[in-house]
Amino acid sequence: MTDTENRVAIVTGASKGIGKAIALAFGQAGIKVVATARTTAEIEAVAAQINQAGSEALALTADLGRPDEPERIVADSLAHFGRVDILVNNAAIIHPPLNLIDFAADLWRQVIEVNLTAAALLTKAVLPGMIENGSGKIINISSIGGRKGGAGRSAYRVTKAGLISLTESVAAEVKQYGIDVNCICPGGVDTEGYRDAFNSRGRAENPRLMRPEEQAALALFLVSEAGSAITGTAIDAFGGTNPLFG
Repeated sequence: MTDTENRVAIVTGASKGIGKAIALAFGQAGIKVVATARTTAEIEAVAAQINQAGSEALALTADLGRPDEPERIVADSLAHFGRVDILVNNAAIIHPPLNLIDFAADLWRQVIEVNLTAAALLTKAVLPGMIENGSGKIINISSIGGRKGGAGRSAYRVTKAGLISLTESVAAEVKQYGIDVNCICPGGVDTEGYRDAFNSRGRAENPRLMRPEEQAALALFLVSEAGSAITGTAIDAFGGTNPLFG
């Protein structure tokens, strides 16, 4: 038995891209997965893949733009599995390039609600159980965009910068209870969201883009005992899109 087997993880935005890759990697490592997304058919297909691989998954259709959803997700997870050991806050809206002057107020609020507020509320909801168990792992998926602002990216990058600060703040609050909180800041990754937002053909057009599985491997490391020395940290996983390379 590995140190990840039979633990329970919630992964948001798990129907596609990085979230799907993390959910599948967790399942392959023996972690039981609560996979959430807005699209029922897609999230049920991911859960089926995990079940077929020999682990156990629960598919939950959820819209994190609704304020009551974080508590419901955690309540349903506890009702089904009895505990939550891992939380991956991955769900995000990637808006098309828009200068602030052109940004609709409703879209701004939606991006903040899904990308940042929901992550905070999900974290708040899982913490009592983790504190009682004396252990837990929380990963927030930020972005290279959380490190610096950029024209047309204001709402998205504000939320990703906020996730880095949320990571550091919560990590400082809960380390005494045996809970580790970390953040991954991916560079360019070939996901459906990236392709849609930037009208891109992905790696076929830009071979420097990473595969979602590369981020999943890092997430799996962080929730394993091998990553136990790391908490309160935002890890830059920029791959070939690292600005150092031009």
